[in-house]
Amino acid sequence: MPKATGSDQIFQRALATGEILLPKCDDCGSYHFFPRVLCPHCHSVAISWKPASGKGRVHTTTVVRQRPERGGDYNVCMVELEEGVRMMSRVEGIAPGDVVIDMAVTAFVGEAEGAPIVLFKPAEE
Repeated sequence: MPKATGSDQIFQRALATGEILLPKCDDCGSYHFFPRVLCPHCHSVAISWKPASGKGRVHTTTVVRQRPERGGDYNVCMVELEEGVRMMSRVEGIAPGDVVIDMAVTAFVGEAEGAPIVLFKPAEE
């Protein structure tokens, strides 16, 4: 995996400590994702990093089919977080085909290929 720089580095360092941080514009108050140095809403450079609530809902979902010897089927989804940003990820802990649109999920820091990543699990309701 390439070494992160700039805003990506802040995000990756937080993940390495088990924390999910999101960039938030100090001027307009909007969150954004993916990390960048300018607010995509108002173009301000005044960006702070805030802990994500971790609460979200599945916006889109699909199942990627693979042979069992290659790891089997897995889910890929777009999750909209409570803060209004969307992240592409996976929902873990249930069968890939059981992930449905509008399902409540909770974010956690997991691992893929030796690096920390944001994953989701079904929310406990």
